[in-house]
Amino acid sequence: MIDRPDRAMVVIPHPDDGEGGCGGTIAKWIEEGTEVVYVLCTNGDKGTSDPEMTSERLAEIREVEQANAAETLGVKEVVYLRYPDGALEDTTEFRGLIVRAVRKHRPDVVFCTDPHRQTFYLHRDHRISGQVTLDAVFPYARDILHYPEHRMEGLEPHKVGDLLMWGTEDPDTFVDITDTIGLKIDALKKHVSQVSGGDRDVADFVKARAQTIGHRAEVPYAEAFRRIQFRR
Repeated sequence: MIDRPDRAMVVIPHPDDGEGGCGGTIAKWIEEGTEVVYVLCTNGDKGTSDPEMTSERLAEIREVEQANAAETLGVKEVVYLRYPDGALEDTTEFRGLIVRAVRKHRPDVVFCTDPHRQTFYLHRDHRISGQVTLDAVFPYARDILHYPEHRMEGLEPHKVGDLLMWGTEDPDTFVDITDTIGLKIDALKKHVSQVSGGDRDVADFVKARAQTIGHRAEVPYAEAFRRIQFRR
């Protein structure tokens, strides 16, 4: 288990990934007093099978859906980076945007996707956003000479205490979401363009997954993460 932090940040590859990966934990911590900020990397403008949909329209739809989902959970702010879906690269620019967000919002805990998996294919944006977040948190956000232009904006270096990665094959940290799994499901339902099979299927899938993880943590429902603790 992990103690509830005062501030947390979630770095999300696409709209809906945050709710799916750690929505129950976020809802629980917010209810207990944690201030949470989302950093949404892409606009999700390719996530459709509708031949009549355009990327421009889909990006607009998914941004509204993400705002509604974040409001459902009580997230303080969503930072929209608006990269196109499938276009994330490990660049100085992208890393700098994550570093800037960390230095501005000064989270104790950062969530991201685990970029290292062996048994299941991981979307390229998930791999890259996870790796870039790892690097941004340590050492870039910590060290004063990285991105010195941030100091011109009044942003000082910041040391994150813990990083929690969802979607991992090697979890070592579990959070009991029994009391907030309903909020996780409600938030996921806000992503109407991505929900297939109806509300009942979404709820059944989320509960089945959380129950499987909960077995390991000896609670009804849980979320699982791989934790990296940084020396403060």
